[in-house]
Amino acid sequence: MDSALLWFCNWSALGVCVALKLPQISALLAARSARGLSLPSLLLELAGFLVFLRYQVYYEYPLLTYLEYPILIAQDFVLLLCVFRFSGNVYRAAPYVALYPSALEGGDGPRSAGPLPTVPCWWR
Repeated sequence: MDSALLWFCNWSALGVCVALKLPQISALLAARSARGLSLPSLLLELAGFLVFLRYQVYYEYPLLTYLEYPILIAQDFVLLLCVFRFSGNVYRAAPYVALYPSALEGGDGPRSAGPLPTVPCWWR
């Protein structure tokens, strides 16, 4: 009974995470405008998800404890690309597209971001 309840909770949380940002993405696509979305807050949320994901991977936690974060990161990345597309700054998205795969690679610790600077350096 307990394992079935735990299984249901794990997979229902993943299902909710899959659908979490879809209304926002569909509204953005339907409006064809990024008005109302804050780029700094989107980048801060993405940075937080990446730091948390790297921490979980580094300390080798079980996959089901952090599986929703890659889903949320992918959805935030789609939102980021939509913001750049609809604000007319498609070329500003190039560095983010180039750094996105390297942000998911392993580093030498939770404070390391591999080829990316640490979070406090992003805001200088």
